[in-house]
Formats: sequence, structure tokens, C-alpha cells
Amino acid sequence: MKIVFMGTPDFAVAPLRILLDSGRDVAAVVTQPDKPRGRGENVVFSPVKVFSIERGIRVLQFDRISAEGENALREIAPDLMITAAYGQILSQKIIDVPPFGIINVHASLLPKYRGAAPIQGAVINGEKITGVTIMKTERGLDSGDILLQKAIAINDGETAGELSCRLSKLGAEALLEAVKLIESGKAVYTKQNDEAATYFKTIKKEDARIDFSKSPVGIVDFVNGMNPSPTAFFDLNGQNVKVFKAALFEEAKGLSPDSADGQIVLADAKNGLVASCGGGRAVRLCEIQFPNGKKMKDTEYLRGHSII
Repeated sequence: MKIVFMGTPDFAVAPLRILLDSGRDVAAVVTQPDKPRGRGENVVFSPVKVFSIERGIRVLQFDRISAEGENALREIAPDLMITAAYGQILSQKIIDVPPFGIINVHASLLPKYRGAAPIQGAVINGEKITGVTIMKTERGLDSGDILLQKAIAINDGETAGELSCRLSKLGAEALLEAVKLIESGKAVYTKQNDEAATYFKTIKKEDARIDFSKSPVGIVDFVNGMNPSPTAFFDLNGQNVKVFKAALFEEAKGLSPDSADGQIVLADAKNGLVASCGGGRAVRLCEIQFPNGKKMKDTEYLRGHSII
């Protein structure tokens, strides 16, 4: 069975690796176009492109695959196509290219968390269980029929980045199982319950601002969900301060209930950087980064800097 694999970020590398290591015929890989990044605007390849080059796999890139990719894909004539965080919406003409259709590795237990940021959504919302779904791609947003699912627990304090690594490996295992079912003719697809569907939109940098009216638990989950990207932040003396880790502040009972949400109420090398939140409660901002500075523990930063 000839396969075309479509993916872009680190999440997609493990699923591609397991296909190659299992001896599957991956005729080509499709990934997003190279983009300039950083202050130097240096062109950076996607993780999937870097891995594909290392393994000697043909790489295709399209600014708009639905407008530019049909002929190239039909020339390859894949039996099956696989997507894993590719990053572009596919037209029906592209979906119709392979006779066995397109299956997608989605990082949630569908129909929950359809959309572009299912891992971040699960962490931000304080979910205890998540997983991966192998589903058939159709024109709707992650609404295709489900082939199989695998669930895992979300660890206490786990960031979206850490969870993504684990889900990538789980997705790889699920994908290989799904491919075997398709190859053997034993694949059975189940329709999703659209009424139970939830969505989590694409996260932009401005969405990462911390809302200190939330509870301490909600803020901790938010910070974890925004780690590593785009990274939670708050405003302090006209500066955007990034927050990579937060924690409940158990001594909040002694703080004034009149403190405004987001007000810095403690800032010293013993207690760390503590902000009021959610009506008289408080949250500690444990790992921070000021503009043009390096990422530091709050207590380490406060040994040499005064905030209040």
C-alpha cells in the first residue's frame, strides 16, 4: 500500500517514523512551506521536513495544497494518505485522490476538542483524561468517522508541550494499528456524535494574556496549557512578563481581600512572585522571563531585583 504522509510540527514526527520503521511504503511527505523565523529571519525547515530529508523521503510543499497539489498527488497515486497536524484544510478534490481515503491523527478524544489546539485546550480546561483519535478526513472540521481511539491520563502539572510528546508517541502506535486494519480490510468506522462536539480555536499570542480574575487552579492550568507556546504573560510596569510555571499560593489567607486581581502582593526571595486573583486568593508565578532577559525562577530573579 502506497502512502503519502502529511504533517509539519514535532508532533507528526513519531507517526511518520513508525510508518517507515514498520516497512510501510511512504512515497512522499507533504509539509508546510519553509518560513523565516527569529530575529535574523533565517529560513527554518519544519521538523517533519528535517526528519524526511534524513530518511531520504521525497518532500513536497505547497503554499495552498488545495489549489496546487492535486496533480502532484495524483501522479504519485497513493492508496492512502495520512495527516498529522499538517496545518492546511484539504479540498474534496484532494480528499478524493487516494482510493482508501485520508486518515488523520488527532490529539483528543473526539468529538471533544475539535480544532487546531486540542492539546492546549485539554490542559487549559483542567481535563484529567485525553488521548488520540484516528479518524477519516472529510470536509468538516475534525468531524469524520472514527476508526479507533486511545486514552491516557494527564499528569498533575503537565504542560502542553510535555503532553504533546506523549500524545505523539501514542498517536504513532494508534496510527500503525489503524493502517494494519485498513490493509487487512478490517477497518470499521463509527460516526461521531456531533451534539457532543466541543471546539478549541487556534491560539494567538494575544490569547496568552493571563486573566487574573480566574481561580488559582484555572491560572495554573492556563499557564501549563500555554507552555511552551505561545507562553502565558502578564503586564508589569509596562512590560510583558512571560510565565512558564505557576503554582497555588497556600498562604493566601493572610492577604487582603481588597487586592485587585493581578496585583503583585508579595515579591521576595522567600515567597517568590505572588499575584492576587479570583477575589482574595493568590497564585505564585514560579518561572518568569522579563523582556530581553532569560527564563528564571521567581526567587532567583527577586534576589537581584525589586518589584514592589
